Amino acid sequence: MRTLPFMRRLAATLFAAGLLATAGAARASELVVVVSARSPVLALRADQVAAIFLGQSPRFPDGVEAVPLDQRLGSSLRDDFYARVAGKTPALLKAYWSKMVFTGRGQPPAEVADSAAVRRRVAEDPELIGYIDRSALDASVRPVLVLQ
Repeated sequence: MRTLPFMRRLAATLFAAGLLATAGAARASELVVVVSARSPVLALRADQVAAIFLGQSPRFPDGVEAVPLDQRLGSSLRDDFYARVAGKTPALLKAYWSKMVFTGRGQPPAEVADSAAVRRRVAEDPELIGYIDRSALDASVRPVLVLQ
């Protein structure tokens, strides 16, 4: 019977795909919101971070200006971040910013290429806030929220 080897290969392929999906899900949980190590901000709640990134709050809780920095459009880290802190899918986020821009109430955060670029920019400016993969964390930035 020739279908038996085919079924075994199919089962092995599906099993391997499941392992890759599981590894991707584990990796998605390693997301950290960061500020410069020179910033006085020590910790933030998810709702405070969401307000900053959605243009609803232009300041950190201590009154210092907060300037959000986004990962590039379409990155899985960006999609994961907004799902976790704001409950927004990419489509909902696009609609949100379209409305904000159209009504003159705000502009979306500036974008950079990846976690390393976010870390470099945030480290240089205590007003910036960004999110990075935990593996990109170093002493130049301070984690203020870990998203699990």
